[in-house]
Amino acid sequence: MIKFRPRRLRLNENLRAMIRETNLSVKDLIYPLFVVAGENVREEIPSMPDCYHLSVDNAVELAKKISALGIPAVEIFGLPEYKDEIGSSAWDMKSPVQRAIAAIKKAVPELVIVGDVCLCQYTSHGHCGKLCGHYVDNDETLKLLQKVAVSQADAGADIIAPSDMMDGRVAAIRDALDVKNFSNVSIMSYAVKYASAYYGPFRDAADSAPQFGDRKQYQMDFANSREALKEVELDLDEGADIIMIKPALAYLDIVSKVREKINRPVAVYNVSGEYAMVKAAAANGWIDYKRIVIENLTAMKRAGADIIITYHAPDFARF
Repeated sequence: MIKFRPRRLRLNENLRAMIRETNLSVKDLIYPLFVVAGENVREEIPSMPDCYHLSVDNAVELAKKISALGIPAVEIFGLPEYKDEIGSSAWDMKSPVQRAIAAIKKAVPELVIVGDVCLCQYTSHGHCGKLCGHYVDNDETLKLLQKVAVSQADAGADIIAPSDMMDGRVAAIRDALDVKNFSNVSIMSYAVKYASAYYGPFRDAADSAPQFGDRKQYQMDFANSREALKEVELDLDEGADIIMIKPALAYLDIVSKVREKINRPVAVYNVSGEYAMVKAAAANGWIDYKRIVIENLTAMKRAGADIIITYHAPDFARF
């Protein structure tokens, strides 16, 4: 005789919902926006269907719609009007990112705004810091990242998200923010950012591909997991409020390990390559788009993520 039948608790949706271990909510999501110079610009990104380059005015209108869908936060990325060797447009208060942060905060004050702090899309060479030959100078780059972080906080960002993977950047940014009286601005550190092939569409969207070499000298080797825990430990010691793992789907083992080790919020970035593959398969009729999106995002939550940055956010909210 079978004493316990697990199928008894799967007989209908109400039963399944009562014992569901992982619950995914629109409140878990952050939606990325790509802002550009100009007015009334709305151009679809070819490798990222249904994602757009937006001028600040259109970014504000989309932010209003995002908030109305119940999505609590946006992360702002931008294409600058000019590039140079040190990426000085990254802290120019007239640049699209700073202008968009200020305009969105004014129009939708309840929306949480995350500022991405990196230099790759602002430098003429496409690397994430100041160069010394073909080597990114870590400590000189920290001084530039401080400027970017302060400029975004000054524009109205609620969270600063350094994505450069320089050593010591969290401490440097925390010091710079505190000195400028931005002690209430949080830091969501890209603590575990792998050198991944999944970033391809984003680099098209942000025009941030390196002009030579790759980023393996500062982003993590995707074969490593113990190193991820060391990176997390360092960033927590330096004052990170939220820890992020990027990419998401191929790294859920890392998310789980980090979740077991720390008691601060864990975020994942459901990156452009992951998004583009799902969109392409759905466009060809190979998958059920809605079911795949819900399953993928739920897997990220199940692995231990509290926050998910995803281009699927508006679609999920409409589901």
